[in-house]
Amino acid sequence: MALDNDKHADRSGEPADGSDPTREAPTGSPRVPDRRAGGGASRYLRTGDTPLNLAGRVLRSRWRALTDRFNRDFMRRTLRIGVSARIFHPEAGSTGLRSKNLQYLEESIAQWVMSRDVLVFMVPTVNTNGLLHPSNITMRHYARHLDGLVLQGGADVSPMTYSETPTRPEWNGDRARDVYELELLHEFVDAGKPVLGICRGCQLINVAFGGTLYQDVATNIPGSQPHVHDLYDAHRHAIVFPQGSSLRKLFPKHERAVVNSIHHQAVKDLGRDIHVEAMSEPDGVVEAIRYQRAPFVMGLQWHPEFHRAGGTELLDCTPVLDEFLRAARETRL
Repeated sequence: MALDNDKHADRSGEPADGSDPTREAPTGSPRVPDRRAGGGASRYLRTGDTPLNLAGRVLRSRWRALTDRFNRDFMRRTLRIGVSARIFHPEAGSTGLRSKNLQYLEESIAQWVMSRDVLVFMVPTVNTNGLLHPSNITMRHYARHLDGLVLQGGADVSPMTYSETPTRPEWNGDRARDVYELELLHEFVDAGKPVLGICRGCQLINVAFGGTLYQDVATNIPGSQPHVHDLYDAHRHAIVFPQGSSLRKLFPKHERAVVNSIHHQAVKDLGRDIHVEAMSEPDGVVEAIRYQRAPFVMGLQWHPEFHRAGGTELLDCTPVLDEFLRAARETRL
């Protein structure tokens, strides 16, 4: 047995593995050999490595991990898109909900925007004269925290908003909604956020920059084709994209397209820095506009939310939605 023990020691009496002979192994457990390189350095370290070199590589690795995570989270964070509210004003002599101011979204516009996996928020009016006061929240706060704005369709723009008198009582429009949406629009434009106006929203964009409207296409434009009909969203007509139109670039295969037509008002005098993007055929009524001094402020006179994605009869307007959302992604904080 003594001879067996001698095999584990060299002639100097030291153990062959270089371990400390005076250090006793824990009772009942085998001795674990120290396999580190000489001097205590780990074998996986580079030859001649220094603490400074190692610290530099660690910091660079941490920085890459942080930037990768930031880029991933930044690109994946769901966009938050505001949609202006339609307003129902109380009816005289009514009770219940019809005796209250109501603010609501038309379902199709919300679902159209949400088709690209974004969060939709209806932006309510801020009424400081009511029974309840909304603290210090203003339209500017919505423009700051949302990534883009959609102005949905609805009631006529009041002629008073563009300094005209209604030629018929039924064309008075909704002045209260005009004031609310004009403030909302300008706050988003000032914040550099994209805006997409639908039908009434297209007309409001033109008015916001000093333009005017035809109060009634059939009355004000003799010989024009019908732009509104009892068929509502099933009524349609052709449009064309003029040279230089950004819509022409979005739809390079469409020299002529078909859209729905649900409006009796239309753009008349263009506002400042407003460019025509589409016109109806053959009467030349303005059907789309774009404000030139902002990354993305566009108005469509038709309702793209009533067009089927991938459809062949009516223009598939998902490229417009994608362009709007790309602008929202690029301009967000």
